[in-house]
Amino acid sequence: QVQLVESGGGLVQPEGSLRLSCAASGSIFTISAMRWYRQAPGNQRELVARISSGGSTNYADFVKGRFTISRDNANNTVYLQMNSLKSEDTAVYYCNADIRIEAYKPLLGYWGQGTQVTVSS
Repeated sequence: QVQLVESGGGLVQPEGSLRLSCAASGSIFTISAMRWYRQAPGNQRELVARISSGGSTNYADFVKGRFTISRDNANNTVYLQMNSLKSEDTAVYYCNADIRIEAYKPLLGYWGQGTQVTVSS
């Protein structure tokens, strides 16, 4: 059984900052790519940022220069540092990871339960 647990969401004023964390636990052999997605009410879930096992990163255009994704491989944790937050960043943020639970088993995608981020004055 694998679990992804997010934390760090909350209410923040425009131009403020938040740091999200997502810790993977359980039967884990290796973790490949890790990602952050978000979903605002009435919208589809969208990719925010991705980080490979080696640390290469990709960002959606709407967060470039403001958000930073990082990971701690020793603790199976991915982070999202969010700066200069805007009202349009308000959404539920989900982490996603490609995890192999045993050697020679395929990589499977796992999701966290989501954490609410609200940007409002």
